[in-house]
Amino acid sequence: MDDLLASIKLFAGNFAPRGYMLCQGQLLPIAQNSALFSLLGTTYGGDGRTTFALPDLNGRSAVGQGRGPGLTEVKLGEKAGAEQISISVANLPSHTHTMMTSSAPGTTNSPVGNVIAASEVVVERGGSPIPINCYGSTPNGQLAATAIVSTGGNIPVQIRNPFLGLNYIICVQGIFPSRS
Repeated sequence: MDDLLASIKLFAGNFAPRGYMLCQGQLLPIAQNSALFSLLGTTYGGDGRTTFALPDLNGRSAVGQGRGPGLTEVKLGEKAGAEQISISVANLPSHTHTMMTSSAPGTTNSPVGNVIAASEVVVERGGSPIPINCYGSTPNGQLAATAIVSTGGNIPVQIRNPFLGLNYIICVQGIFPSRS
């Protein structure tokens, strides 16, 4: 094998080639894989006495460890993130749902460019329809907060990037990397 032990690659096949294993978090015995264990340790799992684990990249993307400019630190072996989230009121920009009104008597029966105003109608029997002037142009109040209801289905929102499923494979039989 010409690859470095513990190096990870993407592989489009549906199996791991000789000298590689799929990165599926499987436990391996330390006794039969001491060189690989010396590189991975228990970073990805295992008890460190008889077993250690390979990285589990099932359904995950790899990201470089460390801290990039303006980013939070990612530790070697750290798993984080979610496929989807539920957005709550705390995630929304601050805003209000007020509806302006007027306590003055209405001056028109057209809602366009106007607000709800005080209105009064006297209905006589058998007469013609009477237009109700229930809109005014000058707001001086607002409806109670309970008059306007919130809505939403609380359906989770997918937050992952577009993707293509491939296999991550790790070299388990290869050249032991030197530190220099």
